[in-house]
Amino acid sequence: MSDDEREEKELDLSSSEVVTKYKSAAEIVNKALQLVVKECKPKAKIVDICEQGDAFIREQTGNMYKNSKKKIERGVAFPTCLSVNNTVCHFSPLASDTSELEEGDMVKIDMGCHIDGFIAVVAHTHVVQSGPITGKQADVVAAANTAAEVALRLVRPGKKNKDVSDAIQKVAAAYDCKIVEGVLSHQLKQFVIDGNKVILSISNPDTRVDDAEFEENEVYAVDIVASTGEGKPKLLDEKQTTIYKRAVDKNYHLKMKASRFIFSEINQRFPILPFTARALEEKRARLGLVECVNHDLLQPYPVLYEKPGDYVAHIKFTVLLMPNGSDRITSHPLQELQPTKTIDDPEIKAWLALGTKTKKKGGGKKKKGKKGDKAEGGAEGEAMDASTNGGAS
Repeated sequence: MSDDEREEKELDLSSSEVVTKYKSAAEIVNKALQLVVKECKPKAKIVDICEQGDAFIREQTGNMYKNSKKKIERGVAFPTCLSVNNTVCHFSPLASDTSELEEGDMVKIDMGCHIDGFIAVVAHTHVVQSGPITGKQADVVAAANTAAEVALRLVRPGKKNKDVSDAIQKVAAAYDCKIVEGVLSHQLKQFVIDGNKVILSISNPDTRVDDAEFEENEVYAVDIVASTGEGKPKLLDEKQTTIYKRAVDKNYHLKMKASRFIFSEINQRFPILPFTARALEEKRARLGLVECVNHDLLQPYPVLYEKPGDYVAHIKFTVLLMPNGSDRITSHPLQELQPTKTIDDPEIKAWLALGTKTKKKGGGKKKKGKKGDKAEGGAEGEAMDASTNGGAS
């Protein structure tokens, strides 16, 4: 059957239609992030902001491919999360939660959008205040952002995943911060948010990943989380987990009626990508999800914490490894940073000076290096300058 043959040939960036879908998803998630950042004000309810982020993505993707003959799946690829201060990740509470933002909170916003399974994810760190970010908060945001800038320049064909892990740790140390353990940057494929090729944030004996080399036409979600603390996050309360993903390779005959009902709904509405329990009827979901998780039918995304008083910053971007170089398609400008540290290490400076575009062989005079990158990178270029030079101001 021709459809099967099409499926056999994996769709990648060699198809202009695929590139367009990635970029359309990125445009929507970038706008959604912009909206969420604007809503991060003192006394704003976290759950309301999460809902607004998801609703915007659903509405915008719903307006696309309306007249397509073939049904094209589209919508939220990762539910909007707002993780505050020492909360590391995945905080996307249920409707009954009353948590609010306060002045000075450091908020990690994490979200994703897809069109036809082609996923664009983004994470950004915003402090609920006007004026520049200073002190340890500025150091940790600068650490995450500068590590992201270095990673962008090292996730390129011919380089290896280990090169990136070593480099981002070195950058964080320059700001007297730690890269958080257990964070994985995954290759993205159609309907696959956690592909097999990964970059480990920190190599340690407990977590091993296969050595891998980046190749042209691949897509990666580069995920950097830095902390002023030890970088060893803990799960404090399983009941706070609200984000799950169907483990498609697992089956089990559930005993409880509530579990069967919820699992059937998940299979219909969220068969592949992560979803929030907020989308399910709350009382029934609480009962049913436990049995589903206990029998590995769902993969939970737990809410993790550093110690109280620690600050955690998160930057995540989607990058397309195009034939003409790396194209970072998701980002948001940072607030002004005034870190207490500056980058003096020559190796880090050399990484940051690398271009993100590939020079064409024998292609006459090509614009290369920083100038071109800045014009193309916009927000990231400015953000990098703020993080590396801000200490002098």
